[in-house]
Amino acid sequence: MTNHGTAARAEDIRWMRMALGLAQRGEGCCWPNPNVGCVLVREGRVVGRGWTAPGGRPHAETQALARAGDAARGATAYVTLEPCAHTGKTPPCAEALIGAGVARVVTALTDPDPRVAGGGHAMLRAAGILVTEGVCSSAAARITEGFLSRIRRGRPFVTLKLATSLDGRIATASGESRWITGPEARRAVHALRARHDAVMVGIGTALADDPELTVRGLGMDYQPLRIVCDTRLRLSTGSRLGRSASTVPVWMVHGPGAPASARQAWQETGAVTISCPLGPQRSLDPGEMLGALGDAGLTRIFCEGGGQLAASLLSAGMVDRVITFSAGLALGAEGRPALASMEIARLALAPRFRLEALEALGPDICATWEPITA
Repeated sequence: MTNHGTAARAEDIRWMRMALGLAQRGEGCCWPNPNVGCVLVREGRVVGRGWTAPGGRPHAETQALARAGDAARGATAYVTLEPCAHTGKTPPCAEALIGAGVARVVTALTDPDPRVAGGGHAMLRAAGILVTEGVCSSAAARITEGFLSRIRRGRPFVTLKLATSLDGRIATASGESRWITGPEARRAVHALRARHDAVMVGIGTALADDPELTVRGLGMDYQPLRIVCDTRLRLSTGSRLGRSASTVPVWMVHGPGAPASARQAWQETGAVTISCPLGPQRSLDPGEMLGALGDAGLTRIFCEGGGQLAASLLSAGMVDRVITFSAGLALGAEGRPALASMEIARLALAPRFRLEALEALGPDICATWEPITA
């Protein structure tokens, strides 16, 4: 990264943090594109700003340039991800910045997409624009983690949510689970859904709860899509998900042996059906499933269980964050556990996580855990 002195560095951090805040506005609504923020600054004043629009375009840079107009000439552009250098459905953002006459571009991350991968920076430098890279890169990597995961690993970033009693149960022996946690925790879950491209559950949860999996109470004008992992397509099209599939997208991920009649019935509701291979346990193979969802463009998935799906993702090492909501009640050994069997014989084989955040939500506790990698 080019060094422009302590004062310039502090200014760069200040404006990049603003751009990062704008980038967060695109979480959950701009896939398959990355959520990017852009701030144009001239003579210490913001003259334009933008973030990736729902659906992935217009891009952040072009929105900021449109708002700035002629004031963009001679300005510094702070962009959370390297401006694109390829022509897709829109011209390259690097080209737009050059055409607008910006004097300097400051970025947080290099775009790992092979179509860009340093090409945007190179295009800007070739046009005589001063480029500074790597400002607030760690914060940018977290905000853009879904896109980075899809490009680098070929799968979405997966957050697993578990809402349990003090003793790790998600329901009573009879299956009663509404409500283990209080209204503050449930509102937090809706906010988390809104920040993800998709909400995913297993067939056990879909059958037991008949959920809607929508975001409610936040005044949103868009919804994440809903995914059910249902090997045999047992869920009825008369379920809440089936009845609403024509208005809020539903994807049914199933095994190769799912009945053709069930596939057709779901497709007639407007749902998308995705066939995936089975793993050794005769359930959907987690890696193949997430790879297919990544190929379809998803970058961030919020998994709400149940126990079998959660256990399979954890066992496969494909959970990137765990968020737990713990309520102050105990349900005992007869209650239903949050996780199905993982066949862990020794502690050394258990997936481990590091506590990143802890907060009280009404009567409940919310904890955020990150995986400990070797």
